Amino acid sequence: MPGIMQTRLFSQEVKLVAKRPIKKRGVATAEGLETIAQRLVRLRKKRGLTQAQMATRLGVSQPVVSDYERGGLRLHGELILKVAEILDVTADELLGIETKAAPRKRGPQSQLEKQLAAIASLPRKEQQQLLAVVEAFITQHGGGERTEAR
Repeated sequence: MPGIMQTRLFSQEVKLVAKRPIKKRGVATAEGLETIAQRLVRLRKKRGLTQAQMATRLGVSQPVVSDYERGGLRLHGELILKVAEILDVTADELLGIETKAAPRKRGPQSQLEKQLAAIASLPRKEQQQLLAVVEAFITQHGGGERTEAR
């Protein structure tokens, strides 16, 4: 029976090690301190995707996406590239690596530029709906060419 006792002790030690809290690290961005998992959630929602849709595109199950978003699983190199492609962001943006912003023009931002920036932050589905309304308005008033919605 010494083997059984040793197995039980080892099992208890493993459980104690597994219950230790994991220290999560984040990157300070314009949005504050944000982990990759939190950034993944924010970017997925910004694109208007559900966890199930994301899972289908990644070729995994929805609980796996949930684990990535909770920080229970880490994204590996190839997966980072695939997630970035699906979310239409760079791998640097997904990882929270800030890049130098393009030089901005001088002068205050016009009202149209402010509205376009606000629209750009909407989920893709809502952007497409707004684009359809704008295109209908332009067509009705005899202006411009029709653009393709993505």
